[in-house]
Amino acid sequence: MTHIVIATRESRLALWQAEHVRHLLQERGHTVDLLGLTTTGDQILDRTLSKVGGKGLFVKELEAALEDGRADIAVHSLKDVPMDLPPGFELACVLEREDPRDAFVSPHHASLDALPEGAVVGTSSLRRTVLLRALRPDLRIEPLRGNLDTRLRKLDDGQYAAIVLAAAGLKRLGMEARIRQCFDARTMLPAAGQGALGIEIRSGRPELTAALAPLAHQPTWLATAAERAVSRAMGGSCSMPLAAHARSIDGGLHLAAAWGEVEQAAPLLHAQAEAAVGDLAQADALGTRVAASLQAQGAR
Repeated sequence: MTHIVIATRESRLALWQAEHVRHLLQERGHTVDLLGLTTTGDQILDRTLSKVGGKGLFVKELEAALEDGRADIAVHSLKDVPMDLPPGFELACVLEREDPRDAFVSPHHASLDALPEGAVVGTSSLRRTVLLRALRPDLRIEPLRGNLDTRLRKLDDGQYAAIVLAAAGLKRLGMEARIRQCFDARTMLPAAGQGALGIEIRSGRPELTAALAPLAHQPTWLATAAERAVSRAMGGSCSMPLAAHARSIDGGLHLAAAWGEVEQAAPLLHAQAEAAVGDLAQADALGTRVAASLQAQGAR
């Protein structure tokens, strides 16, 4: 490959991610252009993703650009990528992960524990909702949609006492100073794939696969594959209050997952397992085993 076109969403964070991949490819001798697109997920801001079609709303327009030849690759936040891609598409590369943790952001309060009783916290993530309720059942969790800048503006306008965002996005945009607290990933388990970038292509493009191979980070790819396998086994939808996070241990991975009930007060369900993981099939097997443990406890 000598010329590659990247399809990307047009939010500031998505463009940073695409520019990052462009720089990596240019370092390896390719010429690279960006094709900016507005997705359905970017346009619908008055309803939660779980009610309007899920995370696939952020990738469908990018996949259309791949299919009709306007673009060669699409750069995604991996946590926004559906667990099963449409026929004819594949995940060709996963880059080294940034910080996978959630970040507590507030103009007036130093931490979640410092919030007064009944304070309003913004998030539209069902995962974050159930985990926050487990930590602070007295808080009011209210919906929050929009790109990163929109969410921060709503916080600064006083609509929320605090909001919870992915630490990776804030760090990538040089906004780490907005983080008041990074949650411990063992108590506030991240979403599957959080902090990692994935590159999607049309199947049957060996020249693209070869061009992207040097960008891949195998430890991240295996860890996120195990996390995504949990989600896939549970149904693979963003309407699930599910967390899954894998970390490297000697000779393999430790994978932890949690499941909660959004509509009723119920204890979180937890599952974890360790295994030697050297390829994607072994990562998938580990994730499937952890999902089965959640299901055996009653997770739906």
